[in-house]
Amino acid sequence: MKLEFIQYEKREHIAYITFNRPERMNALHPACHVEMDQVWDDFVADKAMWVSIVTGAGDKAFSAGNDLRWTAEHRGEAGPRNRGGFAGITARYDIYKPIIAAVNGFALGGGFEIALACDVIIAADHARFGLPEPRVGLMAGAGGVHRLPRHIPLKIAMGLMLTGKHITAQEAHRWGVVNEVVPLKDLVATAERWAHEIMECSPLSVQATKEAALTGLGRPIEDALARHYDLQAKLFRSKDAVEGPLAFSQKRKPNWTGE
Repeated sequence: MKLEFIQYEKREHIAYITFNRPERMNALHPACHVEMDQVWDDFVADKAMWVSIVTGAGDKAFSAGNDLRWTAEHRGEAGPRNRGGFAGITARYDIYKPIIAAVNGFALGGGFEIALACDVIIAADHARFGLPEPRVGLMAGAGGVHRLPRHIPLKIAMGLMLTGKHITAQEAHRWGVVNEVVPLKDLVATAERWAHEIMECSPLSVQATKEAALTGLGRPIEDALARHYDLQAKLFRSKDAVEGPLAFSQKRKPNWTGE
């Protein structure tokens, strides 16, 4: 896989994905989205990858969202099309492996939409979040206007979206958008700690949990409970479902295989 704008590494069941355009505050243009489609396809297909950590290069920005300079310079041009929405993730609904956003600075517009599409958000203490699209005549159409009101109280979300204001990492944590705020020097290590804590669990259990939680979200509880979930069925037929109780009874750590 040849990547120009994205760094993609795999280490010990963790996939590290880095937006690598620091000269543009890691703003993304069409070629980035196409590369991210490839990255997510690989992450989903690789059975050895259990968790992903997404971050931005440098210490100023996770992602400033859509590259407006590129848009202005290429007005009228049809860039390459991708499938999964902004950064290949905002309109993709088949990734049940956990995704951790390590927000190392500004997460604005599409950058915030990427983080909202992740499962866990760890923020550097200088990070800022916002959906400022209305201030430049646009709207947060890559899921922001729908995800943010599902994460925080409606009036708070509407106030942020209608004014385009930023909030600090500390405010985002207070409203429950962010799981943990840490100094920048500790950001990746903290994301890795979360990843390793997740990997103490069976990868199939984690994936089945994510599938059921997100698919059942917004449904009446009786419908959500009665619904069939493919990964739940797979989990109960798996070797991990045998290994977990066996390891518990033998007072040892389980040896998860994801099978």
